[in-house]
Amino acid sequence: MTYRNIYLIICLFLLISCTTRTSKNSSSEVPIDTITIINTVTIEEKAQKPVISDTAFVAIIEYSDQFNYDMKYAIDDNFLEKAVYSCDKCLVRKEVAESLIDASNFLDELGLKIKFFDCYRPLTVQKQMWEIYPDARYVANPYTTGSIHNKGGAVDITLVNVQGEELDMGTGFDFFGEEAHHAYSSLPDTVLTNRALLKKVMEQYGFQAIKTEWWHYNFKNAGNYALSDFQTKCD
Repeated sequence: MTYRNIYLIICLFLLISCTTRTSKNSSSEVPIDTITIINTVTIEEKAQKPVISDTAFVAIIEYSDQFNYDMKYAIDDNFLEKAVYSCDKCLVRKEVAESLIDASNFLDELGLKIKFFDCYRPLTVQKQMWEIYPDARYVANPYTTGSIHNKGGAVDITLVNVQGEELDMGTGFDFFGEEAHHAYSSLPDTVLTNRALLKKVMEQYGFQAIKTEWWHYNFKNAGNYALSDFQTKCD
């Protein structure tokens, strides 16, 4: 056997060996069609969860079911004595909703829940309120600063127990008088404790109280939001 023949036999042996090794290793690789499926699922999941800006308006009920609602301006139980909202959906900015959920999670450990009286408020509704009660201590002037409600950064709230019963806060919602002020102290200890708890928790999660209304809280970044005047879409 010539040297050339020996060389060819060695090359053929190496070729067969490499082919066999490749065949054995291929069984541990992920098939191409499986990779395609994985990528497709990832794309579909992303499509189902679009990125939403922190300042976009959202309906908080779509993010959490742990709140109670008594949206006063969607019914006639308010100082206007008429419904001025198209529906009782609570809209706020997304980052406001997230902070409210954080506050709610904390309160849940105490056996309490947040109950909404008001959230986003169209500027046209603010003008109706101003016509009836033009006192900037209780109704923000729509022709100057507007209300933080008009920016989707304020909420009017109270606390309820697990049975849905409101904690005693001394006055009802939209009580225009000094008894509703945070500094007013001629109230039972239980009322003062309830107000203090609500205020402490809300401030802990990024909200600020106003002097004249125990129920009103502004989100810390709300001053940067623009005034809005759209009607809430009802499903």
